[in-house]
Amino acid sequence: MRRTSIPLLVLALMLGGCLYLPRTTTYYNQDCEVEEHHMTLEEYQVASLGGCRNEGCVVLLAAVGVVSAASAVVSGSVVLTGNVVYWLEKKGNCFGHDKKD
Repeated sequence: MRRTSIPLLVLALMLGGCLYLPRTTTYYNQDCEVEEHHMTLEEYQVASLGGCRNEGCVVLLAAVGVVSAASAVVSGSVVLTGNVVYWLEKKGNCFGHDKKD
């Protein structure tokens, strides 16, 4: 890797492109009389790369792809784990509160 590619790689890591971050929503479950939580994965546009023409662009775009993929994997794991914990919490809090017909 040439010396000029390293600053471009650092810049790409700082700017990113798209990042994936977990978001938690909360709502009240009247049947169980508790607040419930749910996590989703949301995409955020951090920066755009326009007018890229030289070989430094290849490094820059590759770095943006790596950062984007890494944020999706890490945040996706957080969302999956969080939703399992919230589901278990709901089952524990709602035990015995099911609607009676």
